[in-house]
Amino acid sequence: SQFRRFCTAVGIAALADDPKFSTNEARVRNRGALTPLLRELFSKRDSESWIAELSAEGIPCGPINTIDAAFSDPQVKHRKIVQNLPHSAAGIVPTVANPIRFSETPAEYRLGPPVLGEHTREVLKELAALDDQEIDKLRASKVIQDSDH
Repeated sequence: SQFRRFCTAVGIAALADDPKFSTNEARVRNRGALTPLLRELFSKRDSESWIAELSAEGIPCGPINTIDAAFSDPQVKHRKIVQNLPHSAAGIVPTVANPIRFSETPAEYRLGPPVLGEHTREVLKELAALDDQEIDKLRASKVIQDSDH
C-alpha cells in the first residue's frame, strides 16, 4: 500500500503494521495519535528534502504553503494566478484568480472579497424569501450577522 511505502521511505516501517494505522479507516480513527508522530518526523528536515525523497519513491506529496509562499511561487507568478482586488475594509488585497483561461472569454474581476455578513440580507431576501422584519429578528437573536449592523 502507499502508506506502507511511505512508512518505509521515511524510516518508520513498523508503523505500517500497527493495527491503529494499518488501514486508512484506522488512521482516520486514530488521527489524534498519528498526527503528532508525523509532525515530529517532518520537523527534522525541510520540506524540499522530504519532497525530493518521497517523490523519488513515487509517493505523491507537495508543500503546504503559507499564503505569502503560495503567492510568490514562480509558477503562480508565471500563470498570473494572483489578482489584486479592492476590499472595503483592507484596501487592495491579493486574491486567487480563476486558473482556467479561455482565449476568447477571459474572466472579469469586478468585486473584491466580501466582509463578514456583507450579503446576508440580500441572500436571505432572494433565496430564502425572507422580509426585512424576519431578517431583523434573526439578527437580533444573533442567528445571523449582516454588515449593516
